[in-house]
Amino acid sequence: MAGVLDALASYVLNMLTEMARDEVHMLLGVTGEIEKMDIMLKDLKNFLVDADRRSITDQSVQAWVRELREAMYDATNILDICQLKAMEQGPSHEAGCFNPLLFCMRNPIHAHKVGSRIKNLNQKLEDIKKRSLHFNFINLNSYEDRNRRVASSHHGSRETSGELDESSLVGENIEEDTRNLVEMLTTAELSNCENNKILVFAIVGVGGIGKTTLAKKIFNHDLIQQEFSKKIWLSVNKGVSETELLRRAIIEAEGDHQSTGNTRGALERALKEALNGQKTLLVMDDVWKHEVWEDVLQTPLVNAALAYGSCVLITTRHDMVARGMMATKPYHYVNKLDPDAAWLLLKKKVVGNGNDEDQIELLKDIGMEIITKCDYLPLAVKVMGGLLRQKTARRREWENVLNDSIWSVSQMPEELNYAIYLSYEDLSSTLKPCFLHYSLLPKSRVFFSYEIIGMWISEGFVHGTSRDLEEIGKEYYDELIQRNLIEPDIGYVENLVCNMHDVVRSFAQYLARNEALVAQNTETDIADKINSQKFFRLSLDTRGSESDELEWYSLRGQTSLRTLLSVGPIKIKPGDSFLVFSNLRTLHVQEENFDALVEYLNQLKHLRYLSIEGTNTSRLPGSIGEMKFLQYISLFGCKSLVDLPNSIVTLQHLRFLDLRDTGIRRIPKDFHGLTNLRKLYGFPAHMDGDWCSIEELGPLCQLTQLNISGLENVSSSSIAKKARIGDKVRLESLFLACTSRIKHDGQMVKDEEGIPEEQQQQIEEVFNELHPPSGLENLGISGYFGQLLPRWMMSTALVPLGSLRILTMDNLACCTELPR
Repeated sequence: MAGVLDALASYVLNMLTEMARDEVHMLLGVTGEIEKMDIMLKDLKNFLVDADRRSITDQSVQAWVRELREAMYDATNILDICQLKAMEQGPSHEAGCFNPLLFCMRNPIHAHKVGSRIKNLNQKLEDIKKRSLHFNFINLNSYEDRNRRVASSHHGSRETSGELDESSLVGENIEEDTRNLVEMLTTAELSNCENNKILVFAIVGVGGIGKTTLAKKIFNHDLIQQEFSKKIWLSVNKGVSETELLRRAIIEAEGDHQSTGNTRGALERALKEALNGQKTLLVMDDVWKHEVWEDVLQTPLVNAALAYGSCVLITTRHDMVARGMMATKPYHYVNKLDPDAAWLLLKKKVVGNGNDEDQIELLKDIGMEIITKCDYLPLAVKVMGGLLRQKTARRREWENVLNDSIWSVSQMPEELNYAIYLSYEDLSSTLKPCFLHYSLLPKSRVFFSYEIIGMWISEGFVHGTSRDLEEIGKEYYDELIQRNLIEPDIGYVENLVCNMHDVVRSFAQYLARNEALVAQNTETDIADKINSQKFFRLSLDTRGSESDELEWYSLRGQTSLRTLLSVGPIKIKPGDSFLVFSNLRTLHVQEENFDALVEYLNQLKHLRYLSIEGTNTSRLPGSIGEMKFLQYISLFGCKSLVDLPNSIVTLQHLRFLDLRDTGIRRIPKDFHGLTNLRKLYGFPAHMDGDWCSIEELGPLCQLTQLNISGLENVSSSSIAKKARIGDKVRLESLFLACTSRIKHDGQMVKDEEGIPEEQQQQIEEVFNELHPPSGLENLGISGYFGQLLPRWMMSTALVPLGSLRILTMDNLACCTELPR
């Protein structure tokens, strides 16, 4: 997808480097071909950032980028197949060969096929490389070319000044915010008397919410004019150089910039002289990195011995920038427009061009719905007003704008595009594909953070060696939150669920439009859109569709798919399968009648992520162990599923398994071999003679989250001890559950004699041996029917749970005490 080209090239290059190092090309009979591909991709990689950026608007570059992406995806397929053959056959211990790539090439037929594919791919890359010369791509990774890009960019840098356009000011919020911040700035001297400290104040908010407008109103306020003898407004865009920033500051301070040299030292001295002893207000608008203050402007201002009360006011999208500049807390967060103010702003932008205010007022109900879609963001409202200004003031035209999503995706207004584009451009090459992928998630279904991160890992967006991939993925997720590109849902703890605003979502989908399709049930031509071109990623949301049910057969042309996300009904007929989707890496399907396709899952040899939640699946294919790349399996809510195939224990790459709310009550022996598992939910405790499933948990030392059910089935504390819960030092979340002894009406489930005392003592002893490690952060206990809580919950001497932040207990039918 857009923005992933550079990261994808890095991944392929790493794989090719390993092959070259291990002299696989010798076994392939294609001496030099691996090195040739490596050199070509390294040459191309220098220009991929520029190619990705230009592909947004240039159709000829779009075609070139797509062809290169297809070639690199093909390379990953080749390497996958090579590794898969090795894993299927196993290493040759006799020969002392443990390298899977080397081993798989011992098969001459397989070696010939792979060698031929690499040669053909090299020829294709050679042709692509030759045609790249026509586009005059530049290397945006170098400082010189980056400056050249800023100077020649189609959009240019977003320059702002202290001048204020009063016509766009609406609402009481901005007046109150201005008064409060002006008071803070003009009374700053009361606390500004130590070590020439210059107080920094921060205005924080998402792009387009009005930070600059507020800063301008403050900058032009009468009290500010009176209090500060020097006022400097600097637009700190990302492309500006250090010397240019200093020169602008000198001009704003009315210093001598004519005779000043171009060296940084000379500019710093000139700025110091211009501000010497003056009470100064410096406004730094649109700050993206705190280093621009620390490394460029702070020293000359401090050396100028500014008068007490001198201040810096910044606007930024990121808390991390305010923290880095040690801004005074609390930061000022700009609120969205209230409904009346938003409507007033929209009217201001629409009135004119033949539309009078009375006509517009009659369309307020539709206008308010459009404003709601804009999430009351001033920039979005203003741009939507500009669009409506081009329409006649008729209900039908406004309703078309409200209901037609095409204009916001394929013809996104440039101003709104640019506002979000600034945030997008600041993302790293590894974070960009994660952001774009988030926009593909069907809106009608809640996706949890661990699901999204699992998809990112399966897609290859998250790379790591020493650290856990899930930890790195969580860092990516948290950064998207910090950058205000996704917003946490306050109905969930720990940022478990986030939302992406429609404006941001539309922008991201626009960037990914040439390789990803998002289709919803409200569209009548969904099948035509699916067949309009070949996509790499497809997101279908057919929930609520009442007619023209989408058929699985209609997807057959999408042979290049790597991701399929489908929520809602799809008509599955006899003969349907996954045969044409052999390149799939991610499959998330929520279709009630999915059971008809389950037997064909083993056709997906490249699959990493499998989620079939809430389907009528009654079995998994016995050959699931052949799907060697599987990392993530979610069976949540598959109530008809009662068994796991024995071969599942051979999935050495499996990191996530969710068995909650299924009919599964038994797990295969040798489950302990899944030592790569990080998250395990709904693990059923059951006895089979002297063997208990809970013993299989012992060797799973990489677990960070563990959910165990049916603990009443564990017959003794000695067996519970074999789970070695306390030894799992990476465990962050633990949920221990017994079958509830309380009925829906709140009454105890009892036999004639109630719960026998020996059963209560047994469950108490079992739970005593399930003590967690000291670093546990989240603990849940449900259905426990002992009278006494586990000893480790009553004494910190046994297990000092100093890191515990969340404790949940429910359905404790017989318990008589609370934890200490």
